Amino acid sequence: MAASSKRTGKSSSVSRTAAPVKLPPVDIKTHRQIVEFADQVAAAAEKRRDPHLDIPTRSLSNVRFNKSRKIIEMGPQTNRRQLFNLSQAKSYMQTLLVATGCKALIDQQKTTSIRGLYYLLKHTIEGTREETFSTQEECDPIIEDLEVTLESLREQLHVYASNRGGMVGPIVLIDSGDEIDCARMGSGGYSIPSIVEADIIKFKSCEAKFILHVEKDTVWRRFNEDKFWKKHSCLLTHGGGQPPRGVRRMLYRLHHELKLPVYCLLDNDPWGYYIYSVLKQGSINLAYESKRMAIPEARFLGLRSRDYSRCELNPSVQITLNDTDIKRAKQIAAYPWFAGKKAWQKEIEMMLTNGFKLEVESLISKDISYVTEVYAPERIAEGNWLD
Repeated sequence: MAASSKRTGKSSSVSRTAAPVKLPPVDIKTHRQIVEFADQVAAAAEKRRDPHLDIPTRSLSNVRFNKSRKIIEMGPQTNRRQLFNLSQAKSYMQTLLVATGCKALIDQQKTTSIRGLYYLLKHTIEGTREETFSTQEECDPIIEDLEVTLESLREQLHVYASNRGGMVGPIVLIDSGDEIDCARMGSGGYSIPSIVEADIIKFKSCEAKFILHVEKDTVWRRFNEDKFWKKHSCLLTHGGGQPPRGVRRMLYRLHHELKLPVYCLLDNDPWGYYIYSVLKQGSINLAYESKRMAIPEARFLGLRSRDYSRCELNPSVQITLNDTDIKRAKQIAAYPWFAGKKAWQKEIEMMLTNGFKLEVESLISKDISYVTEVYAPERIAEGNWLD
């Protein structure tokens, strides 16, 4: 798949050779998986059979909720891509090209962004006018296909997304060899990276008793400024809205490796409920990674539908539900992992009956620090949460 220097003015970065680098154990495993993946294709060709790839189906029809493990899992369905099928040949080639690019990154012990991998692999196929990828939107699903096929995290393939999320509190990390004291990171906190695997991020010491995860950085800043994490010996995290994979993996590791309970403070609306669902059970799109991201023991601290009256909030903080909100709320109520929970059914029904939603910031109408000095401490002390 190397591009012609004559046609493009440069050779493909994938084809460049580099001095051998000793691979860490985690990369040896991933490297072996990629090589075995390619060997299957080569073996089929040597036997004069139509080379093909069986890619697990990433759709709602192939997703199920495991009641015993309390997470979303991917089913057994696969889609076959064949080299000699005209409609599948391009996606077949693209899948092998992405695998080649990831192998090159591992060989060189380099990482790149999703966007970077797209440009690393994008070139004109020699002897044609055909591009390997027309747009990044064509490349991204192939990366996910490779993840699920190899059962490897994107980060294990040395591909990362942009950082979006932060953490502060009494924990000391070793990040790529550098010691980071998250209690001494100032107002901005520690920016949670996309790749947080154990070979990159190590936990040196931790004095936290629990994790409080908030939806937005605006709320996180209030908790950080009020030193909530210091007063209550906790880690304070946010995901900038829908938490990216790095934040979810970090929460997973902190919870499972350090045995820290996770409490979520999110908006009282369908999107806040969905964020909690993703953190707790996993997401449909990433069902194949639930076992390494989902936290079934996570608890929904708030904001609750009943908090409007319980906290005696001003009517001006109400945000009227629109048709999309109502439709989304009913969809969430029907999720198998919420359908059997009376408390959650009551919660969603109360929001629909109220006819409005609430943001966590609405608590500021009581007092600038009401959420940090009254609301959160009381809910945690009372054990007043949804499971």
